[in-house]
Amino acid sequence: MAALWTLSPLLSAGLFWPACLALTNPSEPRNLPPSQGFNGSDGSLSVDLPMALRVFSVDYHHVQAPFEIVLWIMLASLAKLGFHWSGRLPAVVPESCLLIMVGLLVGGVIYGVRHTAPPTLSADAFFLFLLPPIVLDAGYFLPGRLFFENLGTILWYAVLGTLWNVLGIGLSLYGVCLLAPSSLGDISLLHCLLFGSLIAAVDPVAVLSVFQEMHVNEQLHILVFGESLLNDAVTVVLYRLFESFLRLPSVSGLDVLLGGCRVLVVGLGGLFIGLFFGLVAALTSRFTSGAQVIAPLFVFLYSYLSYLTSEMLHLSGIMAIVTCAVTMKQYVEANVSARSNTSIQYFLKMWSSVSETLIFIFLGVSTIQDVHMWSWPFVCSTLLLCLVWRATGVLLLTAVVNTLRRNTVTFRDQFIIAYGGMRGAICFSLVFLIDDFPKKRLFITTTIVVILFTVFVQGMTIKPLVELLDVKRKKRALPSVSEEIHSRLIDHLLAGIEDVVGYWGQHYWKDKFEQFNRKYLRRFLIREDHQAHSSILRVHQELERREQRGDEEAPPLVDPRSPSRPLLPEEMDSIRRILSRNIQSFNNKQTPAYSRHTLHQDATTGRTRKPLHRHRSLGERSTNNTQGEDGEFNSSRRVRAGLSRSHTVCSMSPRPVPLDSSVPAPSAQTSRPVDPQSPAAREEQISPQHQEAPAGRTAKKQLSFVLESEKQ
Repeated sequence: MAALWTLSPLLSAGLFWPACLALTNPSEPRNLPPSQGFNGSDGSLSVDLPMALRVFSVDYHHVQAPFEIVLWIMLASLAKLGFHWSGRLPAVVPESCLLIMVGLLVGGVIYGVRHTAPPTLSADAFFLFLLPPIVLDAGYFLPGRLFFENLGTILWYAVLGTLWNVLGIGLSLYGVCLLAPSSLGDISLLHCLLFGSLIAAVDPVAVLSVFQEMHVNEQLHILVFGESLLNDAVTVVLYRLFESFLRLPSVSGLDVLLGGCRVLVVGLGGLFIGLFFGLVAALTSRFTSGAQVIAPLFVFLYSYLSYLTSEMLHLSGIMAIVTCAVTMKQYVEANVSARSNTSIQYFLKMWSSVSETLIFIFLGVSTIQDVHMWSWPFVCSTLLLCLVWRATGVLLLTAVVNTLRRNTVTFRDQFIIAYGGMRGAICFSLVFLIDDFPKKRLFITTTIVVILFTVFVQGMTIKPLVELLDVKRKKRALPSVSEEIHSRLIDHLLAGIEDVVGYWGQHYWKDKFEQFNRKYLRRFLIREDHQAHSSILRVHQELERREQRGDEEAPPLVDPRSPSRPLLPEEMDSIRRILSRNIQSFNNKQTPAYSRHTLHQDATTGRTRKPLHRHRSLGERSTNNTQGEDGEFNSSRRVRAGLSRSHTVCSMSPRPVPLDSSVPAPSAQTSRPVDPQSPAAREEQISPQHQEAPAGRTAKKQLSFVLESEKQ
C-alpha cells in the first residue's frame, strides 16, 4: 500500500504531463492545423485541400482546457485514494500535509523537465470555483444549535480577534522594517497593514481537515471552525479596504471612517443576500413534489447564485453562502424526499472534497517558482508575530468573554484555539492579487513559509498535544429522542424563567423565533403534507437525518477500553485492601452528625463518637437476638412510622450493663402496646439515655437510633 501511495502521484504526473507540455504562452501564436494556412497575397485565409484522406489525427488544442481539468481532478483523486490506503500514515500525518507534498513533487518534476515555473492557481479560479463548495458544505451541515449558542463568542473571536491580529502584525512588521532600513526600508505602513490583513486569515479548509480527524468536543470544534469561517469574511473585507487605501493619493480621517462603514455594509449586505436566496430556495423546494429529480439542483444553484451576486456587488460572498445554506437547510430537508437528501449530502461532500484536495495540491505545485525573495528578519519576524499576537489575542478575549459565559472556555481549549490558527489557500491567493511593487516577491515567499509551517508543524503536532493535554473529546453516540426532548424542555423552562424575571436572554429570543417559525415560516415554506404536526415526530425525524449523516460522514470511533473480563484474584485482593484502607480513614474522622433542620449539638457534645463498625444484617439479628430485642426493634419501628417527618442521627454506643440484677428484663409477653403518639413513648425513644439491656446480657455494640421529630 505504501508503494501505491508513492507511485500514484508519479503516474498521475506522467498522465497529465502532455497537458503541461502543451501549455504555451497566450502571446505566442498557436500552430494552425496543416489543413489551413494563409495562402493569399492579401493575407486572406484560404483552405488547402488535403492531398489524401487522413485515418488518424490529433487536435489537442480543441480539448486542452477540459482535458487538463480532468487530469488535475484525476491526480487529486488518486492522491486521496493513496492517502487512505497508506496504512498508519493518516494517523500520524494530516491529509493536507501529504497532499502538499504530492504537489511539491509534481511541481518539482514539471520544473525539472521544462525549466520553467509550473502552472499556478489563479485567485479567480480559487475564489469563484474552489472555495464556494467548501464553504457551502460547511454551512449546510453546520450544527445550528451549537453555532447559535456560541455565536457571541464566535463573533468576538472573528471580528475583534481578527482586528487585533491585523493591527498587531501590521504595526509590528512596520517596526521591523524601520529597524532594517537598508533591506526593508521601501515597505510602507499601508503595505504592512495589507500584508497583515492577508496573513491573519485562518483558513477553514486547513482547520477542517485537521480538526475533523481529532474528534474534539463539540464546543471547541464549533469555536475554532466558526471563528475560521467568519474570520475569512473579515480578512477579505479588510484586505480590500487597505488595497483601496493604497490606491488613494492620501488617506484622511474621513477615509478611515468611510472604511469602517464599508466593513459593516459588506458584512451585513452579504448576510441579507444570503438570507434572501435561502428563503427563495426553500420556497422553490416546496413545489418540487412532481420533479424530485431536480430538487437537489436548486440547493446548489441558489447557493452559488448568492455567492456570485455578493461578489458582483463587492459584498462578502462567504457570509452570503453560509447564511443561505443555514437558512434553507431545515425547510429543504422537510420538502424533498429522502433520496434527494442523500443526493444533496453526497454531492456536497464529493464537491468539497475534490476542491479541498485540488487546493492543497496546487499549494505545493505553486511553491516551485522563480519569484522568491528571501529576508531573514522579515520572514522570521512574521512567523513569530503570527504566533504571539494570536496567542495573546485568544487569552485576552477569552478572559473577557468567560465573565459572560456559563460554560467557560478552559485554558486547554484556549491553547488549542490559539495553536489551531492554520493558514492556507486564502492568504496564498490574496498575496498574488497585490499590485506590483518591489517587495511583492518577499510577501509571496513569506506567505508560503507561514503556510508550510502552520500546516506541517502545527498540523502534525496538534493531535499529540490534544492527547497530551487530555482535551475533552466528542461524544461518541448521538442523543436519543428522550435526551433531545429533555433538552428542549430545559430550553422552554429557561425561556419561561427569563420571561418571568424580565431578562431578554438567549433562550427568550430563541423561543420567540421558534414561535414565529412555527406560526409563519414553516406554514409558508413547507408543504402541508410534509409538516409534522407533533413536535416529538419532528424531533424523531431530525435525529434520523442526523444519525444518517453521522454514520456516513465519519467512521465510528474505536473504543479504547478493553472488553469486560472477570477479575483476577490478585486484583480482588488489591480492591479489598483499598476499600479497607478507605474505611479505616473514614472511621478516624470525628465529625459530629447533625439534623438537617436543627444544628444544635446538644445530643452529641456530651458524648464521644465511637468508630463505625459493620453491623449485622436483619437475618443475622433475627437468628441471634432474643424475642425481647425483636419486640424492642418492632416498637422502635412503630414509633418511627408514627412520626410524619423525622431524621435519624446515627451513632455507635455500647449498651450499658445494668448493675442491679433485680431489675426485671422486658419481654414480649409482659410488654404492653404503647401508643407511638403518646408523650411517654416519644420521651422514651428520644431520650439520650438508651434503654438498658436485659439482665445477664453481655455488653455489645449496636447501632442505636436517635429520632428527632420536626417541631414546626
